[in-house]
Amino acid sequence: MKTVSEIAELVDGVVEGDASATITGLAGLREARPGDLSLLMSHKYAAALADTKAAAVLVRADWQGQSSCALIRVANPDAAMTQIALALAPDYPATEPGVHPTAVVADSVVLGEGVCVGPLCVLEEGVEVGKGAVLVASCFLGAGARVGEDSVLHAHVSVREGCRLGARVLVHDGAVIGGDGFGFEHQDDGRWAKIPQVGIVEIGDDVEIGANTTVDRARFGRTVIANGVKIDNLVQIGHNVHVGENTAMAAQVAIAGSTMLGRGVQMGGRSGAIGHVTIGDNAIVGGNSAVAKDVEPGAMMVGFMARPHMKWKRIRAAEERLPELLHRVKKLEQLIEELKQNSGD
Repeated sequence: MKTVSEIAELVDGVVEGDASATITGLAGLREARPGDLSLLMSHKYAAALADTKAAAVLVRADWQGQSSCALIRVANPDAAMTQIALALAPDYPATEPGVHPTAVVADSVVLGEGVCVGPLCVLEEGVEVGKGAVLVASCFLGAGARVGEDSVLHAHVSVREGCRLGARVLVHDGAVIGGDGFGFEHQDDGRWAKIPQVGIVEIGDDVEIGANTTVDRARFGRTVIANGVKIDNLVQIGHNVHVGENTAMAAQVAIAGSTMLGRGVQMGGRSGAIGHVTIGDNAIVGGNSAVAKDVEPGAMMVGFMARPHMKWKRIRAAEERLPELLHRVKKLEQLIEELKQNSGD
C-alpha cells in the first residue's frame, strides 16, 4: 500500500486534493471503491470522474474539469498507470531452478543454467532449453524441440517435435505450437486423405503468444513468427504462414495457410485472411474484417469482405441514405407515370 503522495512521486506527478489517502488497489472509474486508484483515459469519461468513488485519479497535466477525489496530474496517465500497476503487483513466489520430481525428462535433453522444469512436464529426446527458461507445469516439448533462454511457457503449453522458440518468448496457458496444419486432399469417393505435415514452426525473439492460441507446423519448410510479434488469445495461425516483425493480432484472428504478413501489421479482433495472400508492411485490418486479396503496405482494410477504408466509408454513407433514396425514387416513379399519362392525353 502507498499513499497518494507516494504514488505521485513514483510517476513524477503533481497532487491536487488529499495526498495522505491510502491506495489499496486499481480500478476503472465506474468500478472504483474507496482506496482505489483510477485514471481518466478520455474526455468522454469526464462524467464518470465527477462521480467516481476512487481515492485518486490519474489525469493529464492540462486536464480541466470536475472531480470528486484527489487528482494526480501526469504527462501520460496510461503509461503512469502501467508503472504503478507493476509497482503494486502482488509478490507471487518466484520459480526455483531445477527439475520437479514429477517431470519426465529424457536422457538426451539439454538444460541450460537456471532452467525451471515444473510439475508434470514432459521433455522428449533431443530437447534443448536455454538458460533461465521456465516451464511452469504440465508443458510438453516434443522430440528435438528448442526453447530459447529466458522464455516462459505457462501451464499446458505444447511445443511439438522439431519446433523452435527464440529468446524471451512468453507463451500463455494451453497454447499449441506445431500441431499439424489443416491439410487434406479430397478423394474421388468423397473421403479426405491427410497430407503429411512434415515442416516445423520457428518463433523469433521477444514474441508473446496468448492462451489457447495455435500455430500450425508447416506442410514442409517453416511456419514463421518473427521477432517482436504479439498474439492474443484464441488465435489460429495456419501452416506455412509468415508473420513479420512486430505484428500484433487481437483475439480470435484466423490466418489461413501460406499467407504472408509484413512487418508491423495490425489485425483487429475476429479478423482474418484467406490463404495465399500477402498483407503489406504496417497495414491495418479492422475487427471482424476478412482479407481475400493482397493488401498494399500501409493500407487500412475494414468490412466483410475487407475493402479499402475510404471506399468502405463511402458505401456505408450510401447505405445510411437508402431509406431517403428509396422515398425519392418512388416519388420520381410517380412523376414519370403522371408525365406518361399526360403525354398520352
